[in-house]
This record gives sequence, structure tokens and C-alpha cells, in this order.
Amino acid sequence: MRINRRSFIKTGLAGGAALAMSGCAPAAPKEEAAPKTTAADNKFHLSCADWTFHLFDIDTTLQTLQKCDIHYLCIKDFHLPLDATDEQIKAFHAKCAEYGVKGYGVGPIYQNTEEEVDKAFAYARRVGAKVMLSVPPYELLPYVNKKIKEYPEIKYAIHLHGPDLDVYQDATVIWDKVKDLDPNIGMCLDIGHDFRNGADPVADLEKYHTRVFDMHIKDETDNSKEGKCIEMGRGKIDFPAFVRMMRQVGYDGMCSLEYEKDMDNPFIGIAESYGYMKAVCELA
Repeated sequence: MRINRRSFIKTGLAGGAALAMSGCAPAAPKEEAAPKTTAADNKFHLSCADWTFHLFDIDTTLQTLQKCDIHYLCIKDFHLPLDATDEQIKAFHAKCAEYGVKGYGVGPIYQNTEEEVDKAFAYARRVGAKVMLSVPPYELLPYVNKKIKEYPEIKYAIHLHGPDLDVYQDATVIWDKVKDLDPNIGMCLDIGHDFRNGADPVADLEKYHTRVFDMHIKDETDNSKEGKCIEMGRGKIDFPAFVRMMRQVGYDGMCSLEYEKDMDNPFIGIAESYGYMKAVCELA
């Protein structure tokens, strides 16, 4: 006899009812729904790396962040120069506040001499930065280790650059350089550059989270030097796993989008990337 889908369902329901009436139906397991995690439970915040807007003025930058509902910015010196006066710094913060944005950190700042290290620290303090992204040569690290004791309120986060430079290529390189230094010296984990150097950002965050003071987030087309920045969610980085790892290790810093595609007209890609990351933060 041919049994169609409707007959199959009706037969199954009837059989289930008969079993239940005879007392032979297995007890349904009691399942408790897992509590839903939402973006409100995350300790970290989405933010912006100012390099994303290096071809645009600060007004365009802030207007875009406002439209994307992003409230934190890591400031580059093309928008607020290293020699800015206290009055200029105050005016800059006031402008950011008009758009609901707070400048939480500065950099990356390249430092090649002790004098440049001094200037960078003084600038970060005058700006009120909690974290300073930096790229010092290896030989300056002992001096940085002394200098940072004068600035206990500032985290010194060395920015990694992947295979493009011969220093600080990935998180492991930075960890090996800073693990025995002052605990306020750590890294900005740029997950795109880390990934392009053949590393796994999820595993690196788990291993090195005690020295991860800031993050640059982006997606990449490949786990190699040939990888290119692409809208988040279209590349090969596992963002749900990365968000879960941030929660696991209790990361409570910033996740700054550094979008490096179509930089003369990045706005659609920026919006798409923030939209994707917000969904992942809500659902992962």
C-alpha cells in the first residue's frame, strides 16, 4: 500500500496517542532553555580605528559613526596632531561629544627614538587616553619599560602588522617581546593582520588575553600574505568563535573596526561590517 506524507503523519500521531493512553509512551525529557546571550551581556564595545577615515576629515568620520551607532574612536594624529594645544584637544573632545562619540585611545604612534617615546606618552596623557597604540623598534622596549612607570593610567598596546613588516608580525611575536616587561605593556590584537600571518586570532586571544589591551577587527580573504581586507562576514575569519572567545576570557576593551577596502569610498563597507558584527555579538 502506498503511504503519502499526510497518511504517514496521521498514522504517526495516532500511534503516539495510543501509546500515551496505554501508559507506554516514553516520558518527554525535561529541557531547560539556555539563557539567551545578547549584546548587552558583552563586556567589550564596538569602536572605530581612525585609520579607517584617514582620507576624510573628522566631521565626516563622526557623522559616519553616529549613523552606525558607534560611540568610541581611537584617535590618529592626522585628526588630532601630536603637538595639539590643550585648547585644541578640548575642542576636539567637544566635537566628538556632539556626535555621541568618545575618543578612548590614541595611535598607532610610531616611535623611533627615546624623545619620540616621551612625546607620545605626554600626548596620550594630555588627550586623556586610556590606551596608546604604538610601534616602537625592539631596541626601544627597555626604555618604554622604564617610561611607562610614569604613566600608570595608560596601557601601551603594540600594534601588530602581519607579514607586511619585519617587526611585530603576529600576536606570538609581541607576546614573546613583552611577557617579561611591565604588565601595562601589551598588544593591540589586529585580527586581520594576525590571520594574514597564518595565525589563528581565536587561539591567540585565548593564549595572550592578559596582554590584549585593544583590538582592530576586520575580515580577510585568505589566511596568508595574499589575504585582502573585505567586508566583515564575507571573508574567512570565524567571528562567532571570536566573539565567544572574547566572552570566555572576559575581554572588556574595545573592538575597533579598521576597514581597509575601498578607502576612498568605504562607507557602505563600513556600515555592512558594523551591521554584521552587531548581529554576531547579539547571536553568537
